Amino acid sequence: MKTDSLAHALHGAARAIADVRAGTALPQALARLFAQPDMTPQARGAIQDLAYLSMRRLGLADGLLSLLANKPPQPEVLHGLLTCALSLLLDEDHPAYDAFTVVNQAVEAAAADAEMSHAKGVVNAILRRFLRERATLLPQVEKTPPGAWNYPTWWIDRLKGAYPAQWQDILRAGNAAPPLTLRVNRRKSNAPDYLHLLALNGIGARQVGADAVRLDKPLPVSQIPGFADGLVSVQDAAAQMAAPLLDVQDGMRVLDACAAPGGKTGHLLECADLDLVALDHDHKRLRRIEENLQRLQLKAQLLAGDARNSQDWWGGEQFDRILADVPCTASGIVRRHPDIRWLRRKNDTAQLTTLSAQILDNLWQMLKPGGKLLLVTCSLWPQESEEQAAAFAKRHQDNQEGNHAVRLPAPGQLLPTASAETDHDGLFYALFQKTGP
Repeated sequence: MKTDSLAHALHGAARAIADVRAGTALPQALARLFAQPDMTPQARGAIQDLAYLSMRRLGLADGLLSLLANKPPQPEVLHGLLTCALSLLLDEDHPAYDAFTVVNQAVEAAAADAEMSHAKGVVNAILRRFLRERATLLPQVEKTPPGAWNYPTWWIDRLKGAYPAQWQDILRAGNAAPPLTLRVNRRKSNAPDYLHLLALNGIGARQVGADAVRLDKPLPVSQIPGFADGLVSVQDAAAQMAAPLLDVQDGMRVLDACAAPGGKTGHLLECADLDLVALDHDHKRLRRIEENLQRLQLKAQLLAGDARNSQDWWGGEQFDRILADVPCTASGIVRRHPDIRWLRRKNDTAQLTTLSAQILDNLWQMLKPGGKLLLVTCSLWPQESEEQAAAFAKRHQDNQEGNHAVRLPAPGQLLPTASAETDHDGLFYALFQKTGP
């Protein structure tokens, strides 16, 4: 297969989808593919686009395959290939390829793979049958929740319970491709001036926050003016609320717990001259923070450690501010990570809530009296967000040191939205101040 062909993209995306079904997160599955020596930038882009499209249409494609095939296609890469091809064929309004090309290239992808070559006739038959019977097949599949919404049934039911008036809008927002939102480095520029620079380069954009600029059309970072020089960073508009909420001032000692990949770390350092410690449990993830800070020409102390247990990395000096971006199911960012909905399980919420509570209680002892701690999650589930915040406040109403947690104004639960006026992920914010001597 030629590396610039649709067949090559279908084959690569099929491999990635197969890995996700086996439990691997999509970014890691793609990284494994992209490490191959024959991968060109064009091929990587095509595979990535197709893999993300297929993740957003996985429920519908699986529903169709249940009608088009007697049993789930095997091996799993064949299942992935049919999922990717159907995802392309489902787009009637603005198809990237005509139907004949999709079918032909899917058959070619199957023929070129030793695992699938025996099934190239099956691929051809299934895809052509779908094209013939689309009008009757789609209504059947769209009657059931996974096919209708492209989410697991338990996910839809949980959203209905938590947000009875908004659940459909939340699902639609999660199925939309996200915009590319930038954070302007206030040490080097500001949003209006950067918008002018974009206009000079023929790039349409609008300001959507104090430092936030949303591009009209996503671009590779290599084509974004000033990105390599640290003028801007990629960061969702909702995530850009964290640093201003902490109200950091020059000279403060700040802890960014669970800091990787470092977007909020960079924003904090852009806001003030800080003695900042960025903590993460994974050395590899710390390297990503270091790379981001080097690009921004900023510095922080990077530490590998467990936020639940500070004895191995904390020297005892308390912090003025703590950012606690705690582990969660990431249910509020599925438009950026569409594989999450298929990888998560119902009981993950309880396990992650327990872990995050342990982290919060440990971090609280590290905060100075008068200091502020910001709880952040990218979850929509109340157990991980509002209920977590309320339980934390109750646990720390008073203690033997004579201080307690006072909850200060903060946005609370932000629901994901994808409109022309507002466009951001679903994040949760709760801000606490420590009182007492």
